[in-house]
Amino acid sequence: MAIAAPAVAAAAAAAAAALTLAAFALRRRTHCPEVHGATTEWNSAVLAACPSLTAPYSLPALLSNPHFETILAAVLRRKPHLMYARELLHLPDGGCVALDSEQVAAGAQPLPEDAPLLLLLPGLTGGSEDGYVQHAVVRARQAGMRAVVFNSRGTSGSPVLTAQFYSASFTGDLRMVVAHLRARHPRSMLLAAGWSAGANLLTRYLGEEGEQAPFAAAATLCNPFSLVLSRVRLRRGFSRFYSWNLARSLKRILTQHKHLFDAEAAAPGGKPYRTDLALQATSIGDYDEAITCVSFGWTDVLSYYAAGGSADSISNIRVPLLIVQAANDPISPLEAIPFEAIKANPACLLVLTPTGGHLGWCSGEGGVRGPPWTDGAVADYFAAAVQLAKQPEYAAAAALQHPAAAAAEPDGVFTMEQTVHQAP
Repeated sequence: MAIAAPAVAAAAAAAAAALTLAAFALRRRTHCPEVHGATTEWNSAVLAACPSLTAPYSLPALLSNPHFETILAAVLRRKPHLMYARELLHLPDGGCVALDSEQVAAGAQPLPEDAPLLLLLPGLTGGSEDGYVQHAVVRARQAGMRAVVFNSRGTSGSPVLTAQFYSASFTGDLRMVVAHLRARHPRSMLLAAGWSAGANLLTRYLGEEGEQAPFAAAATLCNPFSLVLSRVRLRRGFSRFYSWNLARSLKRILTQHKHLFDAEAAAPGGKPYRTDLALQATSIGDYDEAITCVSFGWTDVLSYYAAGGSADSISNIRVPLLIVQAANDPISPLEAIPFEAIKANPACLLVLTPTGGHLGWCSGEGGVRGPPWTDGAVADYFAAAVQLAKQPEYAAAAALQHPAAAAAEPDGVFTMEQTVHQAP
């Protein structure tokens, strides 16, 4: 039976439209990062040593959409499937966190004992198994740095021994981990990098510690800065999906340890956790109201979010801090970035990319399937920081006097167990 001419014409038109749309979506666009910060010798030296921070980059027009870039990176990015050596670290309150470092393959050349140590803080529900974290571990090793991933309570299979998880603002566990690493690696220069909620946490820690912070340099990526403004963004449009997905991940962790929180709530004088409400949560705010606020003594979620950001911490930071943000981030909004505070602090340097989404940055080698663009840029930054730290004219300005002697292990902090596992 012959096909009618109008049907042929319609099919041809549809095919042409599809090809035009595909050509537009795949057409590469060039973007240029912006740099914001005080004009200091340190910042100038870092930018001169790290052209990757400011070099133009290109990616398909489709990925200029922040949701496409965020989701495609999360779904399609290949993982190195690293072998990790895990250390379970006991904390003074009876809790536990897991520290993962790459297991050196048999016959491989190990890093020297005094190699710089890079502490990595993943996002809210992230951990050492996430692709962006694994790629950062690999890149650190290639740059001669020993990466250690800080898995918060319950994340990445970290055991939960008490009725407490973690939050985007509680720095107590991080402080114990840093003290432990200083005691364990007294000859190593300490560095740190955090993503998303981990970036917020690291920024707060650096602000709290000020000149006493033991890191030679640090970097944060996709920092929300204001949990209030992030909440507003997560309650709007498609970004509500991210809130729902984060709540789902938090509920998955809670389900495995619900009995601990129920027992605490039932005990005389115990914290009034509402696991029933938490497991019904359809947003991160609902979950935080029922669990996080109770853990850390906030009266409600708005109080937690109002006080839990890190924008106000910027002015107190004395360690060189590279801040990398995407202008179109659907979770950490542009309007939350404290531009004036960053410019006023000579220790801070902001690189703002026009695209990137949230933890996307698919303009790196391999595109959406490869490591994020930030891997190379941040590794270059730390390599430059390590070299600059060895030059006396920069060391004083950068507060890079790390202790020569071993620091004491905090009371109640000790290694419970050491294992080896492969990341999925």
